[in-house]
Amino acid sequence: MISAAVRPRGPYSLRATLRHGSDATRTNVDGVLLAALASGGAGRAWQQADGVVQLRAPHEAGIDELRFVLALDDDHSEFLKRFARDPLIGEATRRVRGLRPLRTATVAQSLLRAVAGQLIQAKRARQIEQTIVRALTPKLDGMRLHAPPDCATLGAVSPAELRRLGLGMRRGAALVRICRSLDLERLRSLPGDASPERLLRERGLGPWSVGVVSLEGLGRYDRGLVGDLGLVKLHAALKGRWVETWETAELLKPYGEWAGLASVYMLNAHALGLIRLPKTAAA
Repeated sequence: MISAAVRPRGPYSLRATLRHGSDATRTNVDGVLLAALASGGAGRAWQQADGVVQLRAPHEAGIDELRFVLALDDDHSEFLKRFARDPLIGEATRRVRGLRPLRTATVAQSLLRAVAGQLIQAKRARQIEQTIVRALTPKLDGMRLHAPPDCATLGAVSPAELRRLGLGMRRGAALVRICRSLDLERLRSLPGDASPERLLRERGLGPWSVGVVSLEGLGRYDRGLVGDLGLVKLHAALKGRWVETWETAELLKPYGEWAGLASVYMLNAHALGLIRLPKTAAA
């Protein structure tokens, strides 16, 4: 086992980042992450009182993977400073300022998460994702965790099998087709907007799905979760009327290159009651 003591760049809370982060490939027990690694084996992470995050992995590749998954090197201080007085997320930048989106070990898993979550409740989407991962990937020796899925794994299954596991036929077909035709892991290395723009050209993927893959698979903060059902509810409460999913782009436009991270902070702020809503909406 290799050890690394990492001081995150900028404000960072592992506990906040890991909240709701457990899935078929990783678990969070009292602020300690235990995760199956795409590079092989399992890794562990926890944060000391002085802010340093301790990492354990079988190899250097595993340490690098944990650093990426936990977003330890992605300082968001500029975001916190710029939007400290923002009417929607300003309070959240103070209350949960150490929060960063937890990432998936593979881009393929983030695509599975995005496709499974299209226009259904988050809890049901996570159940479908976990069922698929547990059915298709091996379990780590002596552990309940399963290896993160890759393109080869998801591309080898049929849409009919995915339907049996809970994923709709059209969504399953889109997932299989994309995994068979694209080297998803390579998207992390493409410059500029090449990766999200490439994904947007795929049938079955829209702005919300590409936002999920950008945040959790590619580690980008610039693509907002346009159409997220939580943001739809928030926008409707602010407007005092029902809104269409595409209208949530209006909520995220002011945040520019931070729209993806703003989506996460906005959803957390709404869940924690940190956004002042019109009295009629609050009632």
